[in-house]
Amino acid sequence: MTASGGGRPPVRIGLVAPGDAAGVREAEALGADSLWVGGHLASVNPGVEPMAWLHRLAGQTERVTIGSAVLLLPLYPPALVAKQVADLDRVTGGRVVLGIGVGGEYPAEFSAVQVPLSERGRRTDEAIPLMRRLWSGDPVDSAGPAFPMSGVRLQPPPVTPGGPPIVVAGRQPPAMRRAALLGDGWIPYMYSPRRFAESVAAIRGLAADAGRDLTGFRWIAYVPVCADDDGQRARQDAAAFLGGTYRQEFDAMLDRIAAVGTPAQVAARLCEYVSAGADELVLLPCRRGPDQLRTLLTTVAPAVRTAS
Repeated sequence: MTASGGGRPPVRIGLVAPGDAAGVREAEALGADSLWVGGHLASVNPGVEPMAWLHRLAGQTERVTIGSAVLLLPLYPPALVAKQVADLDRVTGGRVVLGIGVGGEYPAEFSAVQVPLSERGRRTDEAIPLMRRLWSGDPVDSAGPAFPMSGVRLQPPPVTPGGPPIVVAGRQPPAMRRAALLGDGWIPYMYSPRRFAESVAAIRGLAADAGRDLTGFRWIAYVPVCADDDGQRARQDAAAFLGGTYRQEFDAMLDRIAAVGTPAQVAARLCEYVSAGADELVLLPCRRGPDQLRTLLTTVAPAVRTAS
């Protein structure tokens, strides 16, 4: 049924973190496995900076995994990210996952930090192994080319051996290759279950060709969701939310890239992602508020865990 075969643990279910501390506490109390934050430096929508929000989330939680979905890594010096994440890992007792992507849809944020848009992939490929070396706590020398350094030692190191997991986001083959060769997981966005399954097969093939063992690799589906007893109302709310965020018509896309409808319909759709190979789900609620949070965590999530 899944990419990892039989005998696997129950699927983990998290969601994009509520923006308020009370909502975060309720999500944790209702059994969310993880809470995720993301953002841009400069986009067409108002938003937060993800590392600042992740630090805030560390202080608001006690049990759940916290992660970035995603941090646009080429916009940041990798030593700075490595230090911040090491500190977060220590503060939370090893509850951090670093989700990274390369971005590119908003060129202004690259010009704002003097990073050439065309170099975002190369900078990311150099930064990932460099951060892991910095997390060792040993002095690091690197010839670059993007991030040359000599004798850089970050102390104290993370509590997680080798550092927190780095999961790779994206939609296209270069991102899959990055996940297969450099990442600890894969977290695509706006994928159908069919496309998720195809990406799992592609990443497994690339890793096998490189002789890389993917034991412990995290297969995460990031899925927009909206659940309501009135399935049509859920669909309308999801289309309005996503259309407002991305400035395009989403109604026709919902059947491919989202899980919307009644709670039973949403659970069934999410099970399709699990069957496609996901062992973790990150839900993006397309309707904010405590009622949607409770529906997702007390009705939808248990149904998915039971079925999978």
